[in-house]
Amino acid sequence: MNSFINRFKTNPWLIIIIIFLLGAVSYKYLSAFLADRELSIRENRWDKLMLVLSQVDKNYVDTVDYRQITEQSIPYLLEKLDPHSVYLAPEELKSADEQLQGNFDGIGIQFNVPNDSAVVINVIPGGPSERAGILSGDRLVRVNGEVVAGVKMNQDSLVSRLRGKSGSMVKVDVKRYGVKDLVSFDIKRDKIPVKSVDVAFMINDTLGYIKLSKFTRTSHKEFMESILKLRSEGMKSLIFDLRGNSGGYLDQALLLSNEFLNKGELIVYMQGTHRPRQDFHADNTGKCRDLSIKVIIDEGSASSSEIFAGAIQDNDRGIVVGRRSFGKGLVQEPIYFSDNSGIRLTVARFYTPTGRSIQKPYDKNYRDDIIERYRHGEMMSADSIRKNDSLVYTTPKGKLVYGGGGITPDIFVPIDTTGVNPFFVMVSNMGLTFRFSASMADEYRPVLNGIKSMEELNKFFSKVNFEERFLNFAKTNGIAPRKGEWEECGYLINNHIRAFIGRYTPLDDNAFYPILLELDNMVLAAIGQ
Repeated sequence: MNSFINRFKTNPWLIIIIIFLLGAVSYKYLSAFLADRELSIRENRWDKLMLVLSQVDKNYVDTVDYRQITEQSIPYLLEKLDPHSVYLAPEELKSADEQLQGNFDGIGIQFNVPNDSAVVINVIPGGPSERAGILSGDRLVRVNGEVVAGVKMNQDSLVSRLRGKSGSMVKVDVKRYGVKDLVSFDIKRDKIPVKSVDVAFMINDTLGYIKLSKFTRTSHKEFMESILKLRSEGMKSLIFDLRGNSGGYLDQALLLSNEFLNKGELIVYMQGTHRPRQDFHADNTGKCRDLSIKVIIDEGSASSSEIFAGAIQDNDRGIVVGRRSFGKGLVQEPIYFSDNSGIRLTVARFYTPTGRSIQKPYDKNYRDDIIERYRHGEMMSADSIRKNDSLVYTTPKGKLVYGGGGITPDIFVPIDTTGVNPFFVMVSNMGLTFRFSASMADEYRPVLNGIKSMEELNKFFSKVNFEERFLNFAKTNGIAPRKGEWEECGYLINNHIRAFIGRYTPLDDNAFYPILLELDNMVLAAIGQ
């Protein structure tokens, strides 16, 4: 027994993991272990915690709900370690894994909820809904007999009703344009692929654009398929958009970085108290080494996104454009428990090729850091970015880069507030462009369903003037522009309407993003470099 306890003293993580395992399965196993021997209290060990649990188990006045206490205590314990060590209950873990695995069980539709009912905007090719006959523009009315339209059901609740085990059946009743009665479908759920590449298209004859939303199991495969497609269209250089990409699987960041770097160049290295330093180098097999690259990041780019951007920047491989990234330089390792719950435990820090850690400090304002950036002007001016001169590093070509809190871009691009006035803010807050676009899509459904190219879509836009109709729509919703406001913001609203309507065509995101990016100041800045 002494040798058993000594192992805990030399490796305290063993005992915390055992506490989690025992708590998740049955707290009674823990109490039986504690009853075997009373543990003395030793400073900086877990003995005191176990002693308290033992006393509660043996002496507390009422019956203890072991499961509830365990479930409530673990998250509190982990949040005291760092901001990214987390406990995930079974349903949370399942959802988190689905988002990163690259597939989930469902019926294969994408939908929006512009008012009080969900409208199908895209049917995944080859998926269960396409095979059953669901069409873009169908409105979901009932799921397994339960009314889901007009009852203000939130999107998550509706998703949970549509998803289910692969092979199981779900009955969906829809309202279809031009059809008087509801149309019913019995749909067998199946594995649905989740895309991480939102869009890939050519901006001009030689410049390609790829947007990656997260680093899933299939990201590298999707990315290389997109590269192959764009090369066939003449791509010589690439804008890689990682804005809002909060990360995901480390190996996917390594694979993508490897595509652009030469043999022996360091991608990243990791190190922790219980993890010896581990270096990751490019192996000279990359197929994108001839492409020039510009990486776009912002305050929502984190973790794996920062590994990629750091590898490109520190090796002088390309230009990083945008605003300072989130600043998450910690590596989490998954630990799964027998009740299908688990933890994501921080086990190491990662360092960019120049040796910098980009993890921002764990102070009391950690969660409010983005708000603080707004307050001290960082979103508007590069001069307001707080840099730590004691954490300055130099790239092989002599460029200065900084650690201590995110990746600072080579080319800073402020938030674009041009055209943003009180009328635009009210329209955005009320979701009027989104709702108006959905109503226009309903009205022009047969035409939009037949559009197969951007040329056809632009021809449609040239024939339909939405401006007057939108202003009337806004007026019926209680708002109207003051003198001069529409002249300031009308072009922005029109851009958003066109983008949303484009999403209701078979082009989907291949229309939405090209239209939206016409006024994107970060993309325009990257094009100009």
